[in-house]
Amino acid sequence: MRIIQTADLTPSSKLTQNENDWVYNGLDVCVTLEIVNTLLDQLDPVSETTYSFERNLQGPILEMSSRGIRVDLARRDKVLAKYTAEIETLSLQTNEIIREGIGVNLNWRSPTQLKRLFYDILNLPAVKKRNSLGQYAPTIDRDAMEYLSQYMLAEPLCIRLLRLRDLDKKCQFLRKQIDRDGRMRSNYNIAGTNTGRLSSSASIFGTGGNQQNIDREERAIFIADPGMKLVNLDLEQADARNVGAICWNLFAEKYGESFAGAYLGACESGDLHTSTCRLAWTDLPWTDDPKENKKIAEQIAYRQDSYRQLAKKLGHGTNYYGTPRTMAKHAKVPIKQIEDFQRRYFDGYPCIKEWHKEVKRQIREAGFITTLLGRRRCFFGRPEDDSTLREAIAYEPQSLTADEIDTGIIRLFLSRRVELLAQVHDSVLFQIPEGREEELVPWAMGQLITHIPLVKGRDFAVPVDAKVGWNWGDVVLDKEGNVVDNVDGLVKWKGQDKRKRSEDSRLSLKALL
Repeated sequence: MRIIQTADLTPSSKLTQNENDWVYNGLDVCVTLEIVNTLLDQLDPVSETTYSFERNLQGPILEMSSRGIRVDLARRDKVLAKYTAEIETLSLQTNEIIREGIGVNLNWRSPTQLKRLFYDILNLPAVKKRNSLGQYAPTIDRDAMEYLSQYMLAEPLCIRLLRLRDLDKKCQFLRKQIDRDGRMRSNYNIAGTNTGRLSSSASIFGTGGNQQNIDREERAIFIADPGMKLVNLDLEQADARNVGAICWNLFAEKYGESFAGAYLGACESGDLHTSTCRLAWTDLPWTDDPKENKKIAEQIAYRQDSYRQLAKKLGHGTNYYGTPRTMAKHAKVPIKQIEDFQRRYFDGYPCIKEWHKEVKRQIREAGFITTLLGRRRCFFGRPEDDSTLREAIAYEPQSLTADEIDTGIIRLFLSRRVELLAQVHDSVLFQIPEGREEELVPWAMGQLITHIPLVKGRDFAVPVDAKVGWNWGDVVLDKEGNVVDNVDGLVKWKGQDKRKRSEDSRLSLKALL
């Protein structure tokens, strides 16, 4: 190999293809080394801790990306056929409505044609959003379609078009290329988000896709390897509990434990949403029996939503500084009802509103937020803007969830007792040898617990929920608790699982090998 003086190279320099590759790779390594040495000198104790943590994540992330998850091709094809048939039926219905009712033909996959239909032909008010050029322009995305569905003329079209888009997206995922060994792989990006959450995309070879955003039905196509069983560990109500821990740490010494601990206490009661219902709807016939109160909370409150479902939606949105108008748009609940809910919510959990004020003060005076686990993020938007404030409020609880799950993943990886498969924001999927569930599941749940010391000597940790099975989907039960579909799916771990892998699953797996 001859020595090449890269400083003397010009675009017209004569190099062979191999020499071009050598120069490219050599510069890539050398320049990267120069950059990293400069950046390392700029690290302070806070950023150095985050850098070290994310370097420790490289091992488990590489393992998950390399291993991938085995796919049941027969089940994949069955689900794909089901979705394709539904798309065909809905397409015919949609085209007939447009053709017979409006007198035009169009392609429902074309945003340009849909904008012409809704805004020019039907003359509905255009929904606008800022485009890639920074200009406000008409859009026909999901938010716009949901808004337009309030018009009687557009409702039947919007319902079908939204479903068609969802189905089309599902089919695109199911058609993703699977590697020759029958596995689907994702490329996880450790620095993919501002909160510390992982993002995922197609593998480095262009196969697979984002495994962090898969619906329940599609998950059932992912299966355990021969002799193995899947375990899915999930942090229970992690974002909400983290909000409670933040409020406690900020205000327990300043305002007292009852003020600071109301929300965290509700989280740790075991049924946050029913507790919130009791605060928000005081006129319901509440009792001293938690089970009876949950039944009361599950009564229908508005349209298809129960009081409990509304408490979950509206409580989460209120925590993250959602305005009644914005929340009404997404939750399909009248603005007045949300205003009433938020007034009672803040009365019951006064620490939440005080936390919002504290975040605003921090980004105005310091320009950054540092989480309870030591991850810091700077905010460069105007502190007075609601968009900046919402982003800053959501940052710490979401970042804590990311670091809690990833800390557990590092522990699992270093133990070498499980095979990591996937991470989905607040949960991790791995497989273990069949027959060792009673030993390994409780142990693994313990590895996912991250203790955070709070002020006044309070120990905080998000609890862990576990499910086990032979495919990633949930077992489907009827109202009586009988299994009606997906017999090999995940079931809640209650100390043991005496099921055996079904014969259909064994035959399907045998066909793959």
